[in-house]
Amino acid sequence: MTLSTSSETLPETMRAAVLLAPKQLEIQERPVPWPGPGQVLVRVEAVGVCGSDVHYYEHGRIGDFVVRSPMVLGHEPGGTVVALGPGAARHTIGQPVSIEPGVPCGRCAQCRQGRYNLCPDVSFYATPPVDGALCEYVAVDEDFAHPVPESLGAEGAALLEPLSVGVWASRKARIAPGSRVLVTGAGPIGLVALQSARAFGASEVVVTDVAPQRLAVARELGATATVDARTTRLADTGYEPDVLLECSGAPAAAEEGLRALGRAGRAVLVGMGGDTIPLPLAHVQNFEIEVTGTFRYANTWPTAIALAASGEVDLGRLVTHRYGLEDSGVALTAGAADPAAIKAVVRPRTG
Repeated sequence: MTLSTSSETLPETMRAAVLLAPKQLEIQERPVPWPGPGQVLVRVEAVGVCGSDVHYYEHGRIGDFVVRSPMVLGHEPGGTVVALGPGAARHTIGQPVSIEPGVPCGRCAQCRQGRYNLCPDVSFYATPPVDGALCEYVAVDEDFAHPVPESLGAEGAALLEPLSVGVWASRKARIAPGSRVLVTGAGPIGLVALQSARAFGASEVVVTDVAPQRLAVARELGATATVDARTTRLADTGYEPDVLLECSGAPAAAEEGLRALGRAGRAVLVGMGGDTIPLPLAHVQNFEIEVTGTFRYANTWPTAIALAASGEVDLGRLVTHRYGLEDSGVALTAGAADPAAIKAVVRPRTG
């Protein structure tokens, strides 16, 4: 079997941050994976910490997805191609890439209709039992290692994953020039949703949250107005958006946002919170509100790369904390420990 590698000598083992049980994370030595046919080996240089990583760390499960055996967390990786598996021909050694962390089957009805995010057999990083990218090397199908310009940097490449969530939400909402948008929640996803909406042409984007620090960042990143939900009811502002991007996962915020929508408004539920939310049914029916959810993304990386590379979206402003791999446990608790935290990034090769 032929393997093309860079001039650097690849190690036989690597470090990985492995979740053993809730709140039990261990740095282990594991074999460096061997890229199979059509795969590339990527040296991981940055991994964003996502709320789902935190949830697995704290609770060992998200709904029906339960961590039953040791698992590597992390599904927001960026890095550099260092080896090509047999038949891999889309990359050159040394190419910076952003990894799309879910590889679908490519054969089912959803995949064949382009909705590969809904593939029932997708293998998605850091979703039990699939290992993620909080490690030094990963092997990935070449189609899901997206080349990025060097100017984006490893952190920018990593954060194309959450940006893809914002791009997908904006597509689902059919945001277009002149759209009036409400974003509820100014966490990492709310902030990329805000920027995506502006890039798609929204003329107004109002952002709500309970954290003044995050609302200040929202204004920096293009929000036309912000609402502190601790002190102001959305209904009292008189704002009537065309689109709601609900990114908080808070049932009260979702209900208030739905009630604010104007006639023929569109609500996209992005944030993950409780299993149910109050639905203002009379308002939904009388105003013919469309309500839909999002599950990950599909075919978003080219758009996300273009937005980040052009400067229309500022991903660097989201990064507030950086850690080495050995401090992955601290990275996973940064949001709870620091009210000013937005996005923690782990740098596996620099810690």
